[in-house]
Amino acid sequence: MSKAKICVQLYTVANQIDKLGVYETMRKIYQLGFSAVEASWMPMTPENVLELKRASEDFKIEIAAVSAVLEQKVPNAPGETLLNNFDKIVNDCKTLNSKYIRMAMIPFRILGYKDKTMEFVKEMEKMAERLTYEGISFYYHNHHYEFQKYDGVYLLDLMRENTTKLGFELDVHWIQRAGENPVKIIKRFKDRVDLLHLKDYRIGPISFTGSELEDDKRLGAKLSNLIQFAELGEGNLDLKAIIEAGLASGSKYLIIEQDLTYDKDSFDSLKISADGLRRLGYGDLF
Repeated sequence: MSKAKICVQLYTVANQIDKLGVYETMRKIYQLGFSAVEASWMPMTPENVLELKRASEDFKIEIAAVSAVLEQKVPNAPGETLLNNFDKIVNDCKTLNSKYIRMAMIPFRILGYKDKTMEFVKEMEKMAERLTYEGISFYYHNHHYEFQKYDGVYLLDLMRENTTKLGFELDVHWIQRAGENPVKIIKRFKDRVDLLHLKDYRIGPISFTGSELEDDKRLGAKLSNLIQFAELGEGNLDLKAIIEAGLASGSKYLIIEQDLTYDKDSFDSLKISADGLRRLGYGDLF
């Protein structure tokens, strides 16, 4: 089993990139003890790519993966796509010495349609094969909606069964939110989970106003929407079992991602997650 590395998904600190810029955000990540990031949620302009490269070299931080899509999640949205900007995205990866491209989600236009989705899966597999010739692996990141069943089979399993080149960046929070066991799913995707997203899962604090207490519908809606993203070790996931399953299944990067940090500074949130992983005994993976 090769040694994995703990990594930061830059989406977690996207607000810091807006405020500080790429280079200074990477400096802060280095100061927190991290040595790998996954590039996401930042415009991959030539200037940003060069700043990311400079920071990577200055702070000895690997760029584990770069984010890209086949097509945008909504029609006519701005931004690069692999279908339209293949050479540029591949060149970015080579500039950053990154061996992975990860795609965050399928387009909204095909959600709920099995035939359209499976056609799109074929396109992802074609792109995965095309990228192998460039020395790059193509990975798909799940949410909870890939656990919709078609003819009794999860969409995520249909994606796995109908591809061989495509990898899967499993996100353990979204697996839990879908009502499945992250450890079981990770084991099912053995050898296709080089990238593993770690985020914890908690039930948020309960508080109600007087008017809500007098309205059953509002009260019920609020109670059904208490799920939160949590710093690692601050929620209810069995992170030790999850990480061990990931390592046994071939995960090379254990990627901290937190979609929302609520009232916390995102760097403080990252430190809490890092401390949680160290308490679990994974300090040597930083």
